[in-house]
Amino acid sequence: MSAETRQHASSGSPYEQTIGFSRAVRLGRHVAVSGTAPVWPDGEVDPDPAAQARRCWEIALVALAHLGGTPDDVVRTRQYIVDAAEGEVIGAVHGEFFADIRPASTMVVVAGLLDPRWRVEIELDAILPEG
Repeated sequence: MSAETRQHASSGSPYEQTIGFSRAVRLGRHVAVSGTAPVWPDGEVDPDPAAQARRCWEIALVALAHLGGTPDDVVRTRQYIVDAAEGEVIGAVHGEFFADIRPASTMVVVAGLLDPRWRVEIELDAILPEG
């Protein structure tokens, strides 16, 4: 794939069309996955912060896979949380996915997210292998 080729992945979020964004974009070997919230296809949100974190990573990693990547390709993650007291449990879920990969990572406490049911939203960047 040439560096000029741009690919997009969708997760079916209703915001993708109205706001004008993609769940993930691949340009050359780089994949950027947009802020990903813990929403199920039916619009439901589990109130448990650990379940929310798992759902976020599942959505993001499916988008990454759609563009040819794997968790091993992830080089940076960002987690936005609304309650510092939930940082440890949300961070432990990050460890379920990345304990052996150990990407650069940031966790930020924010005043709020788009939907008040969301306890966490995540992003990731990946660099795919050459070839």
